[in-house]
Amino acid sequence: MNTQDQEFLQQLLETPSPTGSEVPVAQLVRSYLAETVDEITTDTMGSVACRLDGAGDGPSLMLAAHMDEIGLMVTYISDEGYLSVAAVGGVDAAILPGMRVDVHTAEGPIRGVVGRKPIHLIEPDERKTVTAIDKLFIDIGLDGETAAQKVRVGDVITFAVGFETYGDGFAVSRAFDDKCGVWIGTQVARACAEGERPQGSFTFVATVQEEIGTRGAMTSAHGIQPDVALAFDVTHATDYPGIDKSRYGKIICGEGPVIARGPNINPVVFERLVAAAEAEGIPYQLEAEPSVTGTDARAIQVTRAGIPCGLISVPLRYMHTPTEVVALKDIEATVRLITRFVRDLTEDVTFIPGLSQETVSLTEGESEEEPSGDVPFAASNELPVDAHEERGSEVPQGAVADEVDAQVSAELYTDQLNAASTE
Repeated sequence: MNTQDQEFLQQLLETPSPTGSEVPVAQLVRSYLAETVDEITTDTMGSVACRLDGAGDGPSLMLAAHMDEIGLMVTYISDEGYLSVAAVGGVDAAILPGMRVDVHTAEGPIRGVVGRKPIHLIEPDERKTVTAIDKLFIDIGLDGETAAQKVRVGDVITFAVGFETYGDGFAVSRAFDDKCGVWIGTQVARACAEGERPQGSFTFVATVQEEIGTRGAMTSAHGIQPDVALAFDVTHATDYPGIDKSRYGKIICGEGPVIARGPNINPVVFERLVAAAEAEGIPYQLEAEPSVTGTDARAIQVTRAGIPCGLISVPLRYMHTPTEVVALKDIEATVRLITRFVRDLTEDVTFIPGLSQETVSLTEGESEEEPSGDVPFAASNELPVDAHEERGSEVPQGAVADEVDAQVSAELYTDQLNAASTE
């Protein structure tokens, strides 16, 4: 990775963007691609869509990567100036005591530390348990009156750490999940704009609010209506002590991007991703995903009448900690893989499982009438006439209760949100 590209990656990682407060990173993306793509739009959720026109009549493609990161939020300011907090996304309370943090206020960031009783003052039984987040506090070194003037309830907080390289090609930072994906999306957009343009339009979307239920992906996929989509996110590396490979698979940092396979993944997209990796000579790894994934792919796949979707990842050690670790060469290889996949899409491709453009298999006794016209890229994106009718059960809190995903049942939303809570 050259110096300029690495500096932009570092800028993305160190720019605060807790879920719901992604504007600073959105501004970076818009500025970076302003002279590269044909159109940039930002929706009312805050997701940024960067579109390149295609050179022909190939299928339109959307690449999604979320720009929000986990963090904390101020819930109360004590008379003594200490801040009580709640988690934004999946924060591990065990890692917080003693950490330095930044409280992002209207006047700028304020440094704080996560306080807890020292071990000398903790009862022996208490030492065996993790202190819950609502029992921790942030010390910002200010008296109560000054703290109340500078900090407001609802201000967000990030880990006060940044990007470093170390070892043999490794990098550590907070928020590789998933701002390395935002970096990848910008580089694919550049490659498609500066080299051979894809036949269909290409839209990179930096999505919001993935960490609380893939909300930005829902609205972006609904609005853009791509013929095919890719989601990028990090996945768990299993190459360090304590991880059961028989349960979680063998995923190794430095051995290439990870291509997911399972019901959340369109099988044609999966095979084309594998073919693209092999055509480019890119080492790759496979990951089994036997259910919905905890990524933007789960929302994209079931938007409108269904969008064929693939999922690409890079291995990440120590997810949702201030010290997330990746191999930089995996990130660079992913740019090449996605770029090749996008350029290989032609107008005669179909993503309907079990069908191909050349042959439709018929079982004995079925009609052998020739199919009329071209097989479509995907099922129609037109909503059925009854799609807006009452769904019969309440959508759980935290899911989008509007019509952006009219055909997904409340039960599936529950499964998705439960999956998100375990990330």
